[in-house]
Amino acid sequence: MKLITLLLGLFITVSAYSQEKTEIKFLEGESWWVGIIDQGHLMPLTNSFSFDMVKANNTYNQLQPLFISSSGRYIFPEEPVKFTIKSNSLEIEGASNLKVQTAGKSLQTAYREAAAKYFSFHGKYPYPDLFQKPQYNTWIELTYNQNQKDVLKYAQSMLRNGMPPGVIMIDDTWQHDYGVWEFDANKFPNPKAMLDTLHSQGFKVMVWICPFVSPDSREYRELAKDGGLLLNKEDSKPKMVEWWNGVSAVLDLSHPNGVKWFKAKLDYLQNQYGVDGFKFDAGDIRFYENGKSYGNISPHQQCLLFNQLAVQYPLNEFRAAWKVGGEPLAQRLADKAHNWEDLQKLIPQITLQGIMGYPFACPDMIGGGEFGSFLNLAQIDQDLIVRSAQCHAFMPMMQFSVNPFRILDEKHIKAVKEAVALRKNFVPTIMALVKNAAQTGEPVVRMMEYEFPHQGFEKIKDQFMLGDSYLIAPVLIKNATTRKIVLPKGKWKDSNGKIWQGNKTIEYPTKLETLPYFTRLDKH
Repeated sequence: MKLITLLLGLFITVSAYSQEKTEIKFLEGESWWVGIIDQGHLMPLTNSFSFDMVKANNTYNQLQPLFISSSGRYIFPEEPVKFTIKSNSLEIEGASNLKVQTAGKSLQTAYREAAAKYFSFHGKYPYPDLFQKPQYNTWIELTYNQNQKDVLKYAQSMLRNGMPPGVIMIDDTWQHDYGVWEFDANKFPNPKAMLDTLHSQGFKVMVWICPFVSPDSREYRELAKDGGLLLNKEDSKPKMVEWWNGVSAVLDLSHPNGVKWFKAKLDYLQNQYGVDGFKFDAGDIRFYENGKSYGNISPHQQCLLFNQLAVQYPLNEFRAAWKVGGEPLAQRLADKAHNWEDLQKLIPQITLQGIMGYPFACPDMIGGGEFGSFLNLAQIDQDLIVRSAQCHAFMPMMQFSVNPFRILDEKHIKAVKEAVALRKNFVPTIMALVKNAAQTGEPVVRMMEYEFPHQGFEKIKDQFMLGDSYLIAPVLIKNATTRKIVLPKGKWKDSNGKIWQGNKTIEYPTKLETLPYFTRLDKH
């Protein structure tokens, strides 16, 4: 809240966009990454890659204006910029007095210095259950028919089939309307009893929330009268924003009444029903464009205020973010489809989060968040569900949505449950890394290049390190019976206890239940 208060007090004026261009020549063998999280699979940056952070129209995930290289160089423009990768240079437009800084000679040394300078790691992290227990999101099973009976049925199905209780997220349409943050009485006749039941079963409960307000609601009329909505520049009437569920007004969190109103709604849900936390959806920069705000702030600063509002709610989740590196916010990857191509994006995107100040990361939903893929059982790829669960198992968080016991046969269910059980063994390691990240900014899951610089690993996107001790190489290709694994120098022990000499690529056998991982035996 300190940052919100500061921004509201200063009423930051939006500065004119600079047309100044800066060209940074690449060093020999240098690779670069930048904080466009949902495009992490396209990095390191290659020739002709370009992006406009100012508009941010073609991203649905976290942003961070940090450019960082494998040679220890980094750039933090502070403000949003446009940039283009040329054959041997990076051209940045929109930032004045741009400075290329150098810290050591590796990606790791560059990130450590940038994190210490620009990110607010201060020992805090999101609610521990997000890391220690599975998450269960009701979206795939209930979509736009969230209701008390089926939420309880979903939770009970997990417990009955031997899954541990964890964090359950009740998704969109639990509420009466957008901005009318009250349980729909037609679908949730006794929400307090539902919450009490879920709590007694060992669950923590989150509900979906967004910064939109339906224009035909009483809440809209109140905010239009008292202030708290983004306005049109032309006539100062509330601006209507088109988003994936229709057209709504959008909260202006630079207005004291907008913050006060929204916080009162969240606190009411906690005090009245025992809601434990919130899935903060939307808040994307593009939804605030071309609007007039009370504080005369930019769309990026609106996104920042939405992020900062949640710091006081430790059980949280975000998909869109701007410049909140180090804050104790759970940052989910953008929605993934139910296909192998999107499964292969998880590792490069979540490891990019780690070097952009977002280590408290969630890799979206197991098997994907595209509900249409799960309506017809014949369309479901059971192997993909298993491999997705295995990929999640060593990541900071593990989130289910589709009920595996509805769609999988016994063989595939067994493999999923084995992945959950394996993760449980590593929860102490994951939590130790989370606590370390909260203090230092050090990523929980890491690129190979981060841990093993200048060994030719910068383009490896299908394996990662959990901390500095475990190499994880999940199967990401359909019907694979083996997979290539690059072992760095040194000795490595696989899950069967076999010792492997590193500095080579091996061909590792992979059955359905196989999740290859290796313990580093000779750290230096």
